[in-house]
Amino acid sequence: MRSITRCLGLASGAMALTALTALAGTGAADAAPTGTQTLYAPSALVVSVTAGQDAAAGTVLRAVTLVCAPRPGGTHPSPAAACAELKANAASLDALAAPRPDSACTREWNPVTVTADGVWQGRRMSWTYTFGNPCGLRSSSGVLFGI
Repeated sequence: MRSITRCLGLASGAMALTALTALAGTGAADAAPTGTQTLYAPSALVVSVTAGQDAAAGTVLRAVTLVCAPRPGGTHPSPAAACAELKANAASLDALAAPRPDSACTREWNPVTVTADGVWQGRRMSWTYTFGNPCGLRSSSGVLFGI
């Protein structure tokens, strides 16, 4: 009888120790923050090229994603160069639409509209520019819209 009592006591003590260990282990895990923390302000855009002078009513020809933080990425063909241009010209993207000095285009009216919508360094960005024709887009100085 004494050995049965001793075995039951040891088994109860082992179960209690296991339960306390399990509770202590989950307490530390529960103390971790549930949200994701980052040192970078979000910078992610959708860059699109639309046929027509109204991006909302035109036909989207191409669209890519561009993520700049924490490192360049997305479906843009040159994310690092596009992010560098954004960083240098975020106050006014119009500089990226300027034609290269060595370019020449006809003056036909066949409008193409480019847009950059999303978040840049934690702030909402919505920029639109209409080129007179596809040649104007191809001869622009920036790589952001070279999609």
